This record gives sequence, C-alpha cells and structure tokens, in this order.
Amino acid sequence: MPAGPRTTINWRGAIAVVTALVLWELCSRWKLPGFATVPGPLETVAMFWSKYAASPAYWQSWLASIRRVMAGFLIAQLLGIPLGLLLGRHARFRELVFPVIELLRPIPPLAWVPLSILFWPTHELSIVFITFIGAFFIIVINVFDGVRAVRREHVWLARSLGASEARIFHRIVLPSVLPAIGVGMTLGMAVTWNVVIAAEMIAGDNGLGRLTWEGYVS
Repeated sequence: MPAGPRTTINWRGAIAVVTALVLWELCSRWKLPGFATVPGPLETVAMFWSKYAASPAYWQSWLASIRRVMAGFLIAQLLGIPLGLLLGRHARFRELVFPVIELLRPIPPLAWVPLSILFWPTHELSIVFITFIGAFFIIVINVFDGVRAVRREHVWLARSLGASEARIFHRIVLPSVLPAIGVGMTLGMAVTWNVVIAAEMIAGDNGLGRLTWEGYVS
C-alpha cells in the first residue's frame, strides 16, 4: 500500500532560528558594538510578561489594529478586485482609468498621511484609508495581470462556439484569475500590517503602532 503523507519538520530552519536567538542573547550580554543598549531575547520575554501580557491596554491595541487592518483590507478587496477585472477585460475603460492608476500607484502609502488627515474628519478614518491604500493598488495590479494572462485561444474558442461574454467570464476568465486574486490578497494583507503600524505611529491615538511609539519615547 502506498505510504500516507508524512509530516516533515524543517530542522535546519529550526536550528537557524535557535542559533540566531542564542547569538542575539550572547551579543546583548557581552555588550558587543551595536548591542550595548539592545535587550536580549530572555529579557525581552520577561519584560513582555511582566508589563504587557497582563495589561488590558496591550490587547486592546491589538484589537484596534486588527479592526483597522480588516476594514481597510476588506474595502480594498471590494473595490480592487472588480476594478482589476474591468481593467483587464475592457480596453476602453483601461485606456481611461489605467493611466490614473499608474500615476498614483508609485506614491508610498505613508505619503498619503497628510492628505488623509485633511480628507477625513477623524484619525480612525484616516488610518483606515491609509491601510486601504496599502492593499488597493497591489490587489488591482495582481488581478489585472491575472486577467491579461488568460490565454486568448481559450476565449476565441469559446466565442466561436457561441458562448456569451458573461459565460466566458464565469467559465474561463474568473477561474483563471483566482490564483492572481489570492496572491494579491496575500501581498495586500502583508502590506496593510506594515502600513497600519506606521500610520498609528504618526496619526493614531491607540493601536500597536502607537504602543510601539510610546514604548520607544518612554
């Protein structure tokens, strides 16, 4: 009988992580250059348990950041996925809208902070908007590239057999684009966390970013 799937452990990766932690601890204890004021992992864990683990404010900061990330990420999906599909499927719409996308896309998300503070009446909406921007363009471009990667031969064949545009979209385009949508969502989620921490440091009054900044200046 064929052997079933076996769970493998990346021992080399585990050893590498443990080695890095040990070196970090030794460098911190020996006060090597660059580590004189950096606490080691043991001191960091002890400080976390004594100061943050039992603090309701710490977990409330997590909830605030998660709420902002999920709000911005959800809005980015609701707007970015349909926009990417339209850009990929309709040439005239792409000619009108894609230049604007390409003009705004290179702007770093944090560069939108001053404008978002002016546009939105509250800091909460400003941070959600920055989080949305961080994921929006990534999702749009990934979905657009996924649509453009659909093989034209499949579309031509379906049209020659009398398939409508709606049927082509549901049976050919959408299944082909699903991997690109998944990649865009994965990358977008990663960027939203980076953006929300930085945005909370600049414009937030709570959240993990604000907590990190207060810990730095205190």
